[in-house]
Amino acid sequence: MKPSPAVDTARTVVLIIFAAAVLLPFASVILSALHPAGSAVGGLALPPQLAFENFATAWEKGRFSQLMGSSLLVALCVVPLTIAFSTLAGFALAVLRPRGSRWISVAFILGLTLPTELVVVALYYNLSAMGLVNTHVGVILAEIALFLPFGVYWMQTHFASLPRELVESARIDGARDLIVLLKILLPISGPALTTIAVLFFMWSWNQFLLIIVLIQDPSRRTAPAGLGYFVGEHSTDVPLLAAASILVTIPIVIVYLVFQRSFVSGITQGAIKG
Repeated sequence: MKPSPAVDTARTVVLIIFAAAVLLPFASVILSALHPAGSAVGGLALPPQLAFENFATAWEKGRFSQLMGSSLLVALCVVPLTIAFSTLAGFALAVLRPRGSRWISVAFILGLTLPTELVVVALYYNLSAMGLVNTHVGVILAEIALFLPFGVYWMQTHFASLPRELVESARIDGARDLIVLLKILLPISGPALTTIAVLFFMWSWNQFLLIIVLIQDPSRRTAPAGLGYFVGEHSTDVPLLAAASILVTIPIVIVYLVFQRSFVSGITQGAIKG
């Protein structure tokens, strides 16, 4: 049934209010970054002149070329490895269903309830015993372990929602497990894989506490962790801080814009199936 004009107008007003609540903080940060360095900034006040040089200054003073390199290295290792492990585990639990798969699924779901703050101390001592503290390898392994429960749950749910007839038809044609996964299920799993890839990239890029605890060497920290120390060094220069914050956010925005259509499609499919 088509909604009445009053209901349609009310929905539009609510959506505009929500959109404004989300966009106004970003607009405030962008306007702050364009004020002259060291000047006072007030909310959504327009800058007297556009100071684009703040971005270059923040990039140089914060050594963001080095920090961005560390963030990209960690994210480019974490995302594909976590997706590969999640896909294999989700396929096994949803399609192959070995003995005890129900309890293994429960264990992965319980892993979703563990916050990073609760396990970071144990992770530090475990990685320290293996000599992996203050290394990117230690951070990559820790992030894979933290993201894996969600990835397995997501892929298991996705594979379980696909028609069982696809797998049975492939079995009749003589396809083995790996062929079923690679040639039957994965080609139709693009939106689901893209969605967790974007989520894993955002989670890995935004990791802060884990990096602060596991890496003490400033040259090996990632961009968000470096931004934390940059804030401490330039706490009175709001335009410079705003410019540095935007620099750290840009890669996430680019990834989201590039994969926006597949990301939304994957989220929507999950909502419909759920």
